Amino acid sequence: MGEVWGLFVSFFKIGAFAFGGGYAMIPLIASEVEGHGWLSARVFADVVAIAEMTPGPVAINMATFVGFRVAGVPGALVATTGVVLPSFLLVLVVGRWLARWEKAPLKEAVFSGLRPAVVGLIGSAVWVVGRGALLDHPPEALQIPLGSGVDGISLLIAVAAFLVFRTLRLHPVWVILGGAAAGMLAGMVAPGWGG
Repeated sequence: MGEVWGLFVSFFKIGAFAFGGGYAMIPLIASEVEGHGWLSARVFADVVAIAEMTPGPVAINMATFVGFRVAGVPGALVATTGVVLPSFLLVLVVGRWLARWEKAPLKEAVFSGLRPAVVGLIGSAVWVVGRGALLDHPPEALQIPLGSGVDGISLLIAVAAFLVFRTLRLHPVWVILGGAAAGMLAGMVAPGWGG
């Protein structure tokens, strides 16, 4: 019961302070997940990838996956409820007054301060996911020869996906499917990679 309560409290905190949507929530979720020792950085990066590919809001998908990994179906339900409840309560309480504050200088100042903070959180999300995907203890034989511990195959797939997306302007779904195919091929060619 302690883990389930911990999931609810952690995801309620995340939901209460997550301005900027799912990507801005990733560093908050990573901090809670790693702080409690629920998932390793590499498994967390996998959860982010799964949450991205699954229909629905990223933060809700992540809460559901983390909750399920930690405490099964009850954990998934509690974590999902925890992350959604603050927004639901905020809309109920503040929703009717927000229209009155449409042009209020204080409201504009608050949102002007939140925007750069959200950009910073999204940048932090890039670091958290990149660290888990590229730096979290790749097998010795698969590290690039710089002594840095960077997973060479993961780095190659990431750079290729970025270049294909930016130069060919492919839809992100095709880039994701290409990354999955490259990962399967790498797992067959280099046993032990990705696990």
